[in-house]
Amino acid sequence: MLKTVSAGLALAMIATAASAEVKARTDSGFTLAFERPVRAAPETVLETVAIPAAWWSSDHTYSGDAANIRLDLVPGGCWCETLPGGGVKHAETLMVWPERRMVRFDAPFGPLQGLGADAVLTMTWSDPPEGGERQLKWTFVVQGPGTGAMADAIDGVLAEQFRRLGDRLDDL
Repeated sequence: MLKTVSAGLALAMIATAASAEVKARTDSGFTLAFERPVRAAPETVLETVAIPAAWWSSDHTYSGDAANIRLDLVPGGCWCETLPGGGVKHAETLMVWPERRMVRFDAPFGPLQGLGADAVLTMTWSDPPEGGERQLKWTFVVQGPGTGAMADAIDGVLAEQFRRLGDRLDDL
């Protein structure tokens, strides 16, 4: 998924976001957690997630253009990117449950595909408490040989996407 995997991963290792945390790490896996307040209505969250071209960074695509990404929010739906003469499946939708404010993906993004890693991204958003703000949360759980060493780099890339989605939701 990275246009230039080496450069992208190196930069991502340096970058971290205040809302991101490597919650757990072993040699063969890791868990990342992201959380931030957003002002968008619950239906707007799901509608916005469904259009990754509006919030995913073009720097972290194979084609170099997030406009080539589409996301089908139905079980079995494809989070795919069109490439010249082909394409790539970044993730598959496992669950869409608007009533529970949850979407889940089988999501071996970027270099995780080449390792045959299992990766699950769960997105949730809360109803705000009285006078409070809605909380947007992502949890990314990865298992596979050698993946623990990739946690910081992947944390940097996903933290950027999470920030971009949150900023987009705040702008709506």
